[in-house]
Amino acid sequence: MSNALVIAPQWIGDAVMTEPLLRRLHARGERLTVGALPWVAPVYRAMPQVAEVIEFPFAHGGLQFKARRAIAKRIEGQFGKAYVLPNSLKSALLPFLASIPERIGYLGEARVGLLTHRLKNPKNKPPMVAFYSALSGEGDLASDRPELHISAADIALTLHELGLRQGGYVVFAPGAEFGPAKRWPARHFAELAARLDLPVVLLGSGKEAALCDEIAAPVNAAQAGKCLNLAGKTSLPQALALIAASRSIVSNDSGLMHVAAALGVPQVAIFGSSSPLHTPPLSDKARVLWLKADPAYQPPLDCAPCFERECPLGHTRCLNDIGAQQVLQALSSH
Repeated sequence: MSNALVIAPQWIGDAVMTEPLLRRLHARGERLTVGALPWVAPVYRAMPQVAEVIEFPFAHGGLQFKARRAIAKRIEGQFGKAYVLPNSLKSALLPFLASIPERIGYLGEARVGLLTHRLKNPKNKPPMVAFYSALSGEGDLASDRPELHISAADIALTLHELGLRQGGYVVFAPGAEFGPAKRWPARHFAELAARLDLPVVLLGSGKEAALCDEIAAPVNAAQAGKCLNLAGKTSLPQALALIAASRSIVSNDSGLMHVAAALGVPQVAIFGSSSPLHTPPLSDKARVLWLKADPAYQPPLDCAPCFERECPLGHTRCLNDIGAQQVLQALSSH
């Protein structure tokens, strides 16, 4: 068995979408160690094919050359291959400094000398799962679907700690790190919560606590205790367990959307400025709402997908015009 180091992407959704690649590598006898930033490391611990996770002490931005060199020195001689999943120069630096003989990744950011096996970046944006799986050098990638596994014990512990019941609630993940043009309006989330038969658990980062409160407050004022705002109050492993145990989840195009798909949870994924052709939730239990693809929606959304953080035209019709009733219907189709 050969030892391979995988340099992980820095976003939760991207981390989930690398799982089929890692499954392919493991199936052909590679022992996988993943180097990941602390906020994505739990995703790789939910992949049985990963033997070990090294948490990198790097912050966003900056080369942090000294820290990379120190880790490279520590792991030198342990790996025959490295798969560099992000396209940045700094992500390719550590395997190079560790003198790992084979270093595989996409061309990008002037890192030709840092990689020994370089794939050309495709001209048209392919689905991201296939983009990552191509680093295996294998074909037939179109059917790859991410899978995550949370143990029954971890789920039971999290539910016990938070006083929740398996299948007894719906999760909302109303945030999207990228910007407001990917976020379904809070008032629509609140209307949906008020109309659901089950309680709602709101998940997100600490930065999204105020957004989640904007949803929960009016609903709880009318129906005490209907919404539980846990944004910023759970660890990522707890959030994964809560999604795994939920009845269903409603989210924007975000990292937690991909988590839900990989856990096989019934979900409704709402797309605005981005495209489900590029980053779809890959699950038979996923329903995607995207007005761009709705022939009945008039006038057509010629501006979508714009991939902008904020609506360049100022109307954000792509999200404002998806009503709570539409989401409710999509949820009940499961």
